[in-house]
Amino acid sequence: MHVTNKSALPLAGYRVLDLTIARAGPVAVRLLADWGADVVRIDPPDRKPTLGPRRGSDEQNLHRNKRSLSVNLKTAEGLRILRQLVERSDVVVENFRASVKERLGLTYEALSAVNPRIILASISGFGQTGPYAERPGLDQIVQGMSGLSSVTGEPGRGPFRTGIAISDTTAGMFLGQGILLALLHRERTGEGQWVHTSLLEAMLNKLDFQGARYTVDGHIARQEGNSHPTLVPMGTFDARDGKVNICGPGAAMWGRLCDFLQAPHLTLDERYIDQPSRLAHRRELEEAISALTRQFDVADLVERLNQAGVPCGPVYDIGQAFEDAQAKHLRMTRPALHAEMGSLNLLRSPINLSACVHAEAFQRAAPDAGEHTDDVLSELGYTDDAIAAMRSEGAVA
Repeated sequence: MHVTNKSALPLAGYRVLDLTIARAGPVAVRLLADWGADVVRIDPPDRKPTLGPRRGSDEQNLHRNKRSLSVNLKTAEGLRILRQLVERSDVVVENFRASVKERLGLTYEALSAVNPRIILASISGFGQTGPYAERPGLDQIVQGMSGLSSVTGEPGRGPFRTGIAISDTTAGMFLGQGILLALLHRERTGEGQWVHTSLLEAMLNKLDFQGARYTVDGHIARQEGNSHPTLVPMGTFDARDGKVNICGPGAAMWGRLCDFLQAPHLTLDERYIDQPSRLAHRRELEEAISALTRQFDVADLVERLNQAGVPCGPVYDIGQAFEDAQAKHLRMTRPALHAEMGSLNLLRSPINLSACVHAEAFQRAAPDAGEHTDDVLSELGYTDDAIAAMRSEGAVA
């Protein structure tokens, strides 16, 4: 059975309280919202957007499928509302400093006293404890401190940051996975727990084989530009009208690549006779291959090398990537209808479930701050008069 209505999505029935700012936390919450959770985002009345205006493309893409309650947590009434929401929620997601968590009563000990089944999900720059626990953690800072920048870019020309907010989005994805694990654990035990990760933990993990090459072998990876650190040839090569990525390591693919390029001399050259030799003479080999690939157009290389069993792909800009035939076939965007901005094309979740196909549109565009204040407070039992009084007192907006 295929499911597209929100009520039958995997996370339907779960309630999530979103107290996050910036990017990493909202990425985690977006996973939950996209798959059916009822997410209430807390927007303080005086908060300035950190990633541009709420009606900008970035905030719209981060906060779709959520509702917004604007409440002042610096007031006694605001904290009372927060407590009521915690009582009714399954997950609370936050990225406050430890001192702020203490002041707001958002430690796991405080929340579990209100709701023993609550799952507190926290994200930070450097971890919840340790010498850097109170430091602000920003994506570019962590790219540098994790070692990622040191392996990004061409030899001798770095360090470079990656072109995307990779530590933010990676930490957000890991926190989302942790929340799902905690929900599964609660199904078996009835127990809530504290789930947390950090940008630094996420990026040290993301180093993957290059990280393990240090922890196991003591090897410190360096910048390799567009070349793979250990497999040759695998990298970016020139074509007549652009650039392509070609993967031709291993005896079979190497032989097929040389056959296509009509370059038997490369297979006979002692410098390229096997993988260790090709690695030792990588730069000469890459230039020799580019001298041959420059005789072909990008489209010709991509079509014919793939047919020959040698993986090859074009190097696109972002617009070309979204307009590519395969990307359009996958339909990586869905519309979200905004009351004033109209239909917005946002990026869908990359997860595909056979029993829960992607809906034709998002349930809702990202809300303006406080757009659902009255609705959420009404669900908590507040009357229209009580809401109006709290609004006049500055407790909600």
